[in-house]
Amino acid sequence: MEKKNNSEKRNFEDLRVALVHDFLVQRGGAEKVLEGISEIFPEAPVYTLLYDKEKMRGMFEDRDIRPSYLQKLPAFLRKRYRWLLPFLPVIPETWDLRDFDLIISSSGAWSKGIITKLDTKHVAYVHSPMRFVWDYNERYLREKKIRSSVFKRLIFSYLRIWDRLAADRPDHLIANSEHTKKQIEKYYRRESAVIYPPVEFKSVADDGSLEKIKDYFLVVSRLSGYKKTDIVVEAFNKLGLPLIVIGEGEQEGYLRKISQSNVKILGWKSDEDLARYYAKARALIFASEDDFGIVPVEAMGHGVPVVALRKGGVLETVTEGFSGEFFDAPTPEVLADGVRRFLEKEKIYDRGDIRKAAQRFSKERFKKEFEEFIRSCGV
Repeated sequence: MEKKNNSEKRNFEDLRVALVHDFLVQRGGAEKVLEGISEIFPEAPVYTLLYDKEKMRGMFEDRDIRPSYLQKLPAFLRKRYRWLLPFLPVIPETWDLRDFDLIISSSGAWSKGIITKLDTKHVAYVHSPMRFVWDYNERYLREKKIRSSVFKRLIFSYLRIWDRLAADRPDHLIANSEHTKKQIEKYYRRESAVIYPPVEFKSVADDGSLEKIKDYFLVVSRLSGYKKTDIVVEAFNKLGLPLIVIGEGEQEGYLRKISQSNVKILGWKSDEDLARYYAKARALIFASEDDFGIVPVEAMGHGVPVVALRKGGVLETVTEGFSGEFFDAPTPEVLADGVRRFLEKEKIYDRGDIRKAAQRFSKERFKKEFEEFIRSCGV
């Protein structure tokens, strides 16, 4: 292959590139990472196990999406694809990717398991090792109300073996945080580079729509058990402070049921509306252990302090006493104590300084670092 000039190398115009992502069935942090990568490679098709256009709400609608044969299943099964858990490892291995020079997988579980030609470069951006079969398996069974059995434990053992072997297939690994890098070293016995996810900081004009809502705290989250939003609602029920919860998921109905009048569950909101809610919040409450956590950084981009569980990637993004406060256990009582400590110190937080600190996680920074990494791989 001829030596490329700098312009060609920067744009990767002579490479045949494919992107691979586990599922496109909801908008979240992993999908925002894929969006940033797809902007670097705008012509690359996106392979995924399952694609729900309605749930993606316009995200990737202009891209060449190539879902697996799961897409042909009846709607009843597509909505319950987790029932097919033992069979999911096989699907990425069936894709024919022989036409590509470079494949970039965006993986929290399955997509790093693709099989490529010897001369095809495979770079895997790892959001986390398969969380529910490594350090999260017992909690996963409890939160999903799945009765444990020898058969289910055998399935989890099989998935751990597959995940460990699949992690050897990429030529290069990228971790989304130092926290994830340590997990990769522990579970996969591999080195990885760290490139923090891209965070966009949308500024929108105040249209006066929030004038009736004063002095509220904010949760922005997928409403699933592992996100611990129920703990936040219980804490604010006791505190009596205004709380707004934005997000959707299987716990939405339950959260509405347990919420008192000071707690509002608003469901999904557009990026523009979400930016308005961020800008007016006193603080963001983040109660889950996440491998990076884009939401706290989005809040900080609006100058909003964060009250967060002292675990996971948030330790790399939030500085105690400068951009937020930590609490040490995911229980309503301990969280409530963290909120009280925030209230005592609230006046010391400088929103301008918090906003500036968040800029080190910008999308422009991500794209620059990602391009440089791909070039360093000798593609």
